[in-house]
Parts: sequence; structure tokens; C-alpha cells
Amino acid sequence: MRTLFKNIKELIQVRDKSVVFVSGKVMGKLPTIKNAYLMVENGIISDFGAMKNCPKVQADETIDAKGKMILPTWCDSHTHLVYAGNRESEFVDKIKGLSYQEIAKRGGGILNSAKKLQQTSEEDLYQHTKVRLNEIIALGTGAVEIKSGYGLTVESELKMLRVIKRLKEEFNLPIKATFLGAHAVPTEFKNNKEGYLRLIINEMIPLVAEAKLADYIDVFCEEGYFSVDETGRILEVGKRFGLIPKIHVNQFTSIGGVHAGVKHHALSVDHLEEMGQEDIEALKGTQTIPVALPGCSFFLGIPYTPARKMIDVGLPLALATDYNPGSSPSGNMNFVVSTACIKMKMTPEEGINAATINGAYAMGLEKEVGSITVGKRANLILTKPINSYHVIPYTFGNHQIEHVYINGKAFV
Repeated sequence: MRTLFKNIKELIQVRDKSVVFVSGKVMGKLPTIKNAYLMVENGIISDFGAMKNCPKVQADETIDAKGKMILPTWCDSHTHLVYAGNRESEFVDKIKGLSYQEIAKRGGGILNSAKKLQQTSEEDLYQHTKVRLNEIIALGTGAVEIKSGYGLTVESELKMLRVIKRLKEEFNLPIKATFLGAHAVPTEFKNNKEGYLRLIINEMIPLVAEAKLADYIDVFCEEGYFSVDETGRILEVGKRFGLIPKIHVNQFTSIGGVHAGVKHHALSVDHLEEMGQEDIEALKGTQTIPVALPGCSFFLGIPYTPARKMIDVGLPLALATDYNPGSSPSGNMNFVVSTACIKMKMTPEEGINAATINGAYAMGLEKEVGSITVGKRANLILTKPINSYHVIPYTFGNHQIEHVYINGKAFV
């Protein structure tokens, strides 16, 4: 099957295979081709260039993109897409002035979601998550990482990861699974945190690895959740079982979690709303990519990741939704890019780089998606007719997507 997109007003994020992520000043550069063509063969990008060089070949389908732009689909490297119920009552509590931490102390937050999930069947959980996945694909997401962490029991954590595995099998989409048993300490271990740590280390991790249910291991390294030492213990065991580290860190406090991420060669450190200079210095020259979650900052009313400071000293940055029922109940990457530009003072070029090529790197998919590159999947966004790609973050309450293509096929 050969598909030709022709007369593309601007083909965005064209890259050589050697570029796996971009950092610092390079994040401000977004390579494009104006008046372009793009050839897709059997779901893979096979050729692209200026229209004047468009080859005269027979295509099974030709799409005239006059006035429209094409860019790679969004790469959302941090979601909690598998959950049961919702937490709209906590939304009202936030409006009335309670903080995330105060709600958690009252039995809300992660423990609230865990209770609901434990009572939900695997089939129902799958069906609800499937709806959410379809919704985010329609909004332009063409690769996604999904975490467990609302189970907090052996049975329920495995249940969540089996749902993710089933989604991988049904959707021809790059999906990465992350084991996040260390998301919170469950109520039954309230006075025995060490017991829960042993449960994660001695039972959960081996079972997850044996069943090949996860690619990554994650920990919520934060005051009131898991300390730096506890995080290190969990990550070390995860690595022994072949799970690559990631960390939730610096959401509310800076306690040394970024340094722990670098020490344990984490692929990414995520949240980073509270970043001291020492945290920024720790990331310089490493392969650990920082991931900002502006939807969470917007919803909770907490500080935004200091993107400007980080990029200006040469760091890379990825953007993700943190889609979850409590602190970021939206999987709309278009809004994330807009919010990063408006609130974090990222340029549109930086925002698009952070949400595509850098997002792909943050979940180990840099060879598969994230740029217009020969040999990568043809996971594409075809925009509506727009003046420039700056319109994408500018129209923050809407999106500029006409069609999403997954493996070269229109998603409907």
C-alpha cells in the first residue's frame, strides 16, 4: 500500500536518523520543508522532499494537502490512562481551597483511585481505558506510555498491566508499559511501610518481569511517599529484572530525587515543578531527559517546570500530559503544547520538539516515531488549513487537526 501526500504547505519536524533528541538552543530550531510531498509505503515513511522533486510513481492513494501542514503525531511519555471511576468530588475540594496533599491525607488522591480500581473488573477497566485511548489518538497522540500505580496490591497492579498489554495487542500503536507499584503506600501498610517495600521488591517486581508486563519501573519520590533511599532500593531491584528506571520527582519538593534518577540512569525524570539549581546541574551532560507536565500544574495551581531556565543552560525537555483522574484529567497534548508556550515561555518550535522527538526519546521510541524520518512509522497529523504552525499552540482552546494517520491509515 503506497500513499502520497502532495502539495503539503509545510512538512514539519524533518530529521535525519542520527537525531534522537534535541537540547538547549537546538530545541528552538524546527526543520521543515515548504511545498512538500510525503510518501508512505506499508505504514512506513519511505520518502519526502520538495514538490518539485516529487517522484512520478503510481500511488494507491493520493491526498492533496494544499494549504495544510503535516507533522508527526504527539508522543505522550507520561500517562496514567488505566484507572477506574473519577475524582470530580476532589475537584470541588480543590476549588474550595484544599491542596493535593490535604486531600490525600483525608483518604483521597491515589488511595481513592486505588480503592475504586481494586473493585473494578479487568474487563471493565479495559473497556474504559480503550475509550480514553481512542480519544487521545483522535487528538493527535500516536505513541503513549501508560503506568500502573492505582492498584497497590499484587493482584491489582498485575491487572492494570494486563490491561496495558491487551491495549498493545489490539491497537497497532507504540505503547510502553511502566510498573509504578511505588505510587503510594496503601492503607493496610500505613504503619508498615517497610512491609510494602518488601512486597514490591520480593513479589511484585519478579511477577511483573516474569510475565513481561512492563518496560519501565517508576517511583513517586516525594515527601510523604517514597524517600530517595527507598526509591534507590526499588530501582536497583527493577534494573536487575530488566526494567528501565523512570522517576516521578520534584512535584512538590526537591529532596534529591533528580540526582537519584541520574545515578540510576533513569530514562526520564518527570514533573520537575520544583527545580533548584543543583537539580538542573545534575542533569547536564546526561542521557536522562527531563519531562514537564504542564497540565498538572494548570489543574493543581502549582508552579510550572522552569523550562526557560533549563533550556537556556543547554538541557533537553519533553512534554507529556500526566493524564490521570486526580491531578491532570486530560490527555490533550495540543493543550499541553499551548500551556507550555503560554505559561512556561517555550517557543512553538521548542514546544513541538518537546512533544514529538523528545517525547519519543523519553519512552525509548526515538527510532520508531517522533519525526518525519525515512524508516519511521507514518504516524502523522494533517492539520486544517492554517497560516503557520504557530497557530497550533496559539489556539489553545481548540486543535488544528483535520486527520490523524496511524501507520499511514486515517484514524476514524
